[in-house]
Amino acid sequence: MEAYNNSLINCKICPRSCGVNRIEGKLGYCGSNSHYNVSSIVLHKGEEPVISGEKGICNVFFSRCNLQCIYCQNIQISCNRGDVILQVFSLDEVTNAIIDIFETNGINSLGFVSPSHYVPHVISIIENLRAKGYNPITVYNTNSYDKVETIKMLENYINIYLPDFKYSDNKLAKKLSDVSDYFEVASSAIKEMYRQKGSTIIKNDEGIAESGLIVRHLVLPGQIDNSLNVIRHIVDELSPNISVSLMAQYHPVRNLDNYPDLNRKLTQHEYEIVVKELDESGIFKGWVQELESSDNYLPDFENEHPFEK
Repeated sequence: MEAYNNSLINCKICPRSCGVNRIEGKLGYCGSNSHYNVSSIVLHKGEEPVISGEKGICNVFFSRCNLQCIYCQNIQISCNRGDVILQVFSLDEVTNAIIDIFETNGINSLGFVSPSHYVPHVISIIENLRAKGYNPITVYNTNSYDKVETIKMLENYINIYLPDFKYSDNKLAKKLSDVSDYFEVASSAIKEMYRQKGSTIIKNDEGIAESGLIVRHLVLPGQIDNSLNVIRHIVDELSPNISVSLMAQYHPVRNLDNYPDLNRKLTQHEYEIVVKELDESGIFKGWVQELESSDNYLPDFENEHPFEK
C-alpha cells in the first residue's frame, strides 16, 4: 500500500509524467484523482473468443483516459475534463462487485479497460482478490500509451495483454488522440509485453486463454496507410507469430465535420485492402472482425448493462 500511495503522490505512472499529487486531489492530464473511479463493472461477452468464451469476462472500466481520441466509442466515460459517468468505490467494494459477477456467472476472468492511468489500483485490486481466495485470469486491455517500467511492474499480476496498436504515424496520433510520441511509446510497451508473454497463447481445457499477448488494431476510415504500416511494424519489429485482432467496429459517435473521413463508417474496399495486407504479411494467428460489427459494439454506460441492446 505504501508503494501504491507513493506512486500517486508524484504521479508518473503513464508517459505523460505529470508529477501531480493525486492523493491531494491534484489533476494531471488524465483528470483522475487517487480514488477508485470506475464507470462500470460488468459481464462482457464481446472480447476475442479466447478471452470471453461462452460465459464472458468481468470487465472493470475505469473512468477518464490518458489519451483523448476524438472518435472514442466510450466517450461517455473517457473525457479527461468535465462530467463523465463514474462511481467512486472503496477497494473492497470493487473486489466484492467483481466476486459477485464471478460467482453469478461461473467465470474466472477479469479485464481492466483503459487502465494506463490506474495501474496502482489494478495491482491493489488483484492483491485484494488474492487475499480473498480468488486468483482470476487477468487481462490488461490498454491503448498502449504505457511506460515500459510500468508494464514491468505488472509482470506478476497480468496474465494476458490486450494492447491496441493505434498508430504508426505520430502526426496522426497528435491530430486524433492528442499525443505526439505514440508510435515510439506503444512500440516499446508492446515489445515488453511480448518479452513477458511471447507469441503463444496458452489455453485451459475450456479453450479460454490463461496467458498470452493479442495485439489489436482498429482500422480507421480514410487512414488505410496507417493500418498497413502498423501491420508491417508488427512483422518486422516484433514477430509474425503474434496473434493480431483486426477490428472494423469503428462507428462515428459524435459530429466530426472537421474530420470528414471519421464522420463515416469504414468502407468494404478500405477494409479489404487492410485484410489483404494482413493475409499476405506472414501473420497467421488471430481474428478478423466482420465489417458489419460497427453496429454491434456501441456501449451505453448510462445502462446497468452497457453492452446489452
